[in-house]
Amino acid sequence: MPRVINDSCISCGTCADTCPVSVISEGDGKYVINGAECIDCGACEEACPVGAISESN
Repeated sequence: MPRVINDSCISCGTCADTCPVSVISEGDGKYVINGAECIDCGACEEACPVGAISESN
């Protein structure tokens, strides 16, 4: 299941730098994950310093 970034995102870019398939980009006030291309590896979730990334429901 692809990951999503919630409103706790501080726009630090750590997730984007960590993503092995480069599907995370800067959005309006927070980073966003392209769910259609996310490979569900969890690297971004582990790297996020504020815990703003989780599995989508």
